[in-house]
Amino acid sequence: MIESFSHDTVLLYEAVEGLQLKPEGIYVDGTFGRGGHSRLILKRLGAKGRLVALDKDLVAIAAAQEIKDARFQIVHRGFENLRQVLSELAIEKVDGVLLDLGVSSPQLDDAQRGFSFRFDAPLDMRMDTSRGQTAAQWLAEVDEGLLAEVISDYGEERFARKVARAIITSRQESPITTTRQLSEIVAQNVHSREPGKNPATRTFQAIRIYINRELEELESVLPQCVDCLKVGGRMSVISFHSLEDRIVKRFMRDMSQGDKLPRHLPIRAAEIPLAKMRLVGKAIHASEQELVLNPRARSAVLRVAEYTGGLSA
Repeated sequence: MIESFSHDTVLLYEAVEGLQLKPEGIYVDGTFGRGGHSRLILKRLGAKGRLVALDKDLVAIAAAQEIKDARFQIVHRGFENLRQVLSELAIEKVDGVLLDLGVSSPQLDDAQRGFSFRFDAPLDMRMDTSRGQTAAQWLAEVDEGLLAEVISDYGEERFARKVARAIITSRQESPITTTRQLSEIVAQNVHSREPGKNPATRTFQAIRIYINRELEELESVLPQCVDCLKVGGRMSVISFHSLEDRIVKRFMRDMSQGDKLPRHLPIRAAEIPLAKMRLVGKAIHASEQELVLNPRARSAVLRVAEYTGGLSA
């Protein structure tokens, strides 16, 4: 049985429209979630179209089983395995890839997942609960230096060193196994509150990103998207915090500028490497109307790029 937590798909129409769907095309939804983007893509595909969706969350996989459509296939894998999954499915090239990054509302709202400080629950934080180390297990053994680095780099928390020291001290007295324990430790050591933000927000975000290797996996999948796109195919990527968006923005920018050659290199114009991608429009943010309906969309940024294959600038 699928849990009843609600989920409003952020930038639903904008992200799908960015793909410029072809009725008979092959598409990948690299982050199925609860299927908002996938369902809209299927509505717009023709009878011979095909959609492959990936997700590492077992609850998302269960939700995907409810879609009874011969054009649709769900795979229990993270998007960092994109190239391998397509190879196993005998798909060489696709017409578009959509990525909706970060944690979903149902994951945040399910206390047992341990993503949120709003509940007192086991400190898990894994997107794929079938494998890997929980946040509680990691906190039980991580050294203070690495912990401070993670909280600083991934959470951009100015009190990272003090929070890390407090966590290490607390675990020596008793294991940190619940979200409440962790949030209380952080709250006692973060001395300035951002308007509308719980003091534990940045630390929870940092640990979640590290446990799930979110930034490493994003950096891994972006070049795979380029490799698997047909000429004219598009990638549509929604990010939710500055660290993600910075990676996406820089990657798309670099791909749209072509290979950088040394200055004054004697080379003919025809030999200059052309850009592999073309940026499509500017970054898109949620509308005021969407923000009223779904405040969690406030940090969402959509970027779209088209694969040129280096055939045109």
